[in-house]
Amino acid sequence: MSIVCLGWGSLIWDPRSLPVCGDWKSDGPVLPLEFARQSQDDRVTLVITPDGAPCPSLWTELSVATLEEAIAALSAREGCSPDSIGRWPSMTPGFLQIDTIGAWAARRDIAGVVWTALPPGFRHARGQVPALDYVINHLRTLNGDAREAAKSYVARAPLQIATCYRPALEAELGLASEGSASPRRS
Repeated sequence: MSIVCLGWGSLIWDPRSLPVCGDWKSDGPVLPLEFARQSQDDRVTLVITPDGAPCPSLWTELSVATLEEAIAALSAREGCSPDSIGRWPSMTPGFLQIDTIGAWAARRDIAGVVWTALPPGFRHARGQVPALDYVINHLRTLNGDAREAAKSYVARAPLQIATCYRPALEAELGLASEGSASPRRS
């Protein structure tokens, strides 16, 4: 039985020191995701939100022996406290979507699951999902490298992460849209 990591954003294309085993698989649990968190470098990143669009997450097995090792590895990769790492099974209540993730893992005979469980929101309003207009206005304030980083993050997000905000963010950032799918840019 394996321990796996769920992903929907930069973990997929930039795992860094995360000990992934093999490719990311696209049939993870369906989770409510949105571009709803201001990161340290001002990008707007994907997080689980209470009312996000249902999107199939991605997953990969980790080369770790215990759930604690998986939590530590993901915490180090994300530069956050272990308290901000979701885990199943868990004795810690309050992780959004833990029942959905647990049911998905049990069907696959997976021993443990970790995921980034950072709250939505901008620095001054953590825990609050920002309105689309607020996110767009934030992107309009970005210049140079900050704007390019924000653009790259949205462009590189897996196509299956089709959130409600994504089409408007792509339009704002000048990313060509072809139907409901965006071309990937590196």
